[in-house]
This record gives sequence, structure tokens and C-alpha cells, in this order.
Amino acid sequence: MIDDEGREVPVPAKVRRVVSLVPSLTEAVAASVPELLVAATDWCTHPADLDVERIRGTKNPDVDRIVELAPDLVLANQEENKPGELAALRAAGLAVYVTDIRDVDGGLVSLGRMLAACRLPEPGWLREARELWAAVEPASPRRRAVVPIWRRPWMAVGSDTFTGAVLDRLGIDNVLADSPERYPRIDPAALPEHDLVVLPDEPYTFTADDGPEAFDAPSALVSGRLLTWYGPSLTEAARALPAALSP
Repeated sequence: MIDDEGREVPVPAKVRRVVSLVPSLTEAVAASVPELLVAATDWCTHPADLDVERIRGTKNPDVDRIVELAPDLVLANQEENKPGELAALRAAGLAVYVTDIRDVDGGLVSLGRMLAACRLPEPGWLREARELWAAVEPASPRRRAVVPIWRRPWMAVGSDTFTGAVLDRLGIDNVLADSPERYPRIDPAALPEHDLVVLPDEPYTFTADDGPEAFDAPSALVSGRLLTWYGPSLTEAARALPAALSP
């Protein structure tokens, strides 16, 4: 198998044990064949009833414990996981499959390839997500939005993000898409012209009483998972986000 980084991955003919280092990929496998998963990160919160061993976070996985678990395949992501940890897992003889997901359509293709690496057929949720996103009608006229992700200090979604790609498919332009940084610091009083503020509930938990008051434009409170996760959440995102972000 060839992963998204073009690396050949020595996947066995039968995959029985999978460790996932990315919440979205954990949910993708759990929604397909949950018994494959033997471990996941502390941040893998979906599905809610996921009952597997936890091996710390995406940035600091317990490499020694993962090796002890002897998985047939370790699932990772180019942005979420550090190259050093992945190299250590490979050096220990483990097969590591790395995804690189930057937009909706590419993400759907990547997820299909990743599940194929797990020796799984295409699941129903992936077919449904593909059909739903093909039918999404972008907003007309297009809207201009800022997407804060933190405050104290204020930070927002900048360039080259999956979140920006999702909004683009919905007909919403991220006004900070040309930023030299992916998640720049911002001053709410000195932003480019915009007519929408998208306030997710992760990583910072924005609420009706914590966030909207800092901006002049109308705000929309949304699930951060629908904006940033790629996997079964894409089906819910295609259904919920157009209405949640409409004028």
C-alpha cells in the first residue's frame, strides 16, 4: 500500500489490530469495523462509547506502549502527528500509514484509501458523505467570514486549513486565507471586512455569552468537530453546516 505521503507501507494481507493516532481516523475505523481498534489517543472522543486503550495524545503518543501492542497498522496524519514519533514506530518494525487531508473531496478519497489499507471495503457512511457533499449548494452571494479558534490571545483560522476548505465548499470565504500563518493572532477590531463570525466549540469553547460580543458582525455558533474533523462527521457536516451558517 502507498500512503498519502507516497511512502510504501508494508500492510499485511489481513489487518486485525489497528492503533489510531488521529481522532478523525479513529472515528472512521470505529464507524466501519470497531473491533479492529486496539488503542487510540486521549483526544479520540468519538464514538462516545469507544472502549480501547489510550496511548496519550496526537503530539506525544506512547511509542513504547504502541510497540508492545503489536498492531498490524498504525494510522497517522501529516499535520497531526510528529515525524519523529512516526519514524520511531517504523524503526520498531510497525507499518505506519500517513494521511494528508487538506480539503473535502481530497479527504473523501484519502479516507477511502486509508480504509482500504485496513483491508476494509468502502463503508456506507463514506458513500453517503460523498453523495451529500456532491449535492451541497454554495451560498449565493458568497459570504466573508472570520473563524476564531482561541481568545486570550485571540487566534483564528488562517491559510491552508481543512476548515477553510470546508467553508469554501459552502460558499464562505475565509478573510484570513492569505495569512502567512495557518492560525494567526488577531485583533477583533482590526480584521478585514467580513459579514460573518464562525465560532466553534473547540479548541476554545465559544458560547453565546463568550465570543460574539467581541465582534461587530453576526455570529454563528457551530460544532468544531463539523468544521475540523474528517470522517463520519462529514455526513453530519454536509447536513448541518449550510443551515447553521446561512444568513
